[in-house]
Amino acid sequence: MNEYKIAFIMCANNEQYMNEALYYISQLYIPNGYEVETLVVKDAAGMAAGYNEAMQTSDAKYKIYLHQDVMIVEKNFITNILALFQNSEVGMIGMVGSPVLPENAVMWYGERIGSIYSSSPYGIVNDCFRNINGKYQSVEAVDGLLIATQYDIPWREDVFQKWDFYDVSQCQEFLKRGYKIIVPHMEKPWCIHDCGASNLKTYYEERDKFIAEYQ
Repeated sequence: MNEYKIAFIMCANNEQYMNEALYYISQLYIPNGYEVETLVVKDAAGMAAGYNEAMQTSDAKYKIYLHQDVMIVEKNFITNILALFQNSEVGMIGMVGSPVLPENAVMWYGERIGSIYSSSPYGIVNDCFRNINGKYQSVEAVDGLLIATQYDIPWREDVFQKWDFYDVSQCQEFLKRGYKIIVPHMEKPWCIHDCGASNLKTYYEERDKFIAEYQ
């Protein structure tokens, strides 16, 4: 693995969203000696499958998996992530997470921490969940809108072929291997998530798969 390389990975089916997300990535400060690559998987069969495809083609130690509708607005995002990954026990970083995943595995039914700018009919809203004391807090799960890793673990496309629970599943895979999952302290959000209304068409079907696999 190239320890001085960061890969930004996304699955995309919307050119406008994709191009905007890539623009924001191009504006980030890149620490001296590091290089950045962007990998876009178009029309993937599912999120886990698309992420596996990109992960296997990149030799970057650090990988940032993000939705096509996520814009990274913190210019020092890469520097911040690299500093947190100096702790080799930290395997995964997210922007919003659950300190304890609820028994029903639905993150928003329990306590969440972190911070994100999100879209609404009235404009951009600063969604600040419970404050984090110190540099970070460990969690059991993070939201898949953005997931940063420093270790490659296969995404469970054998179980999750669609667009939900790939993220909570991956958290379980990291925890099983003894890695920490964290949400960092942020003075202000590092990302905008232009998510709009959630499509829950297959959400609970995938939730049932998660419970059967991990609980």
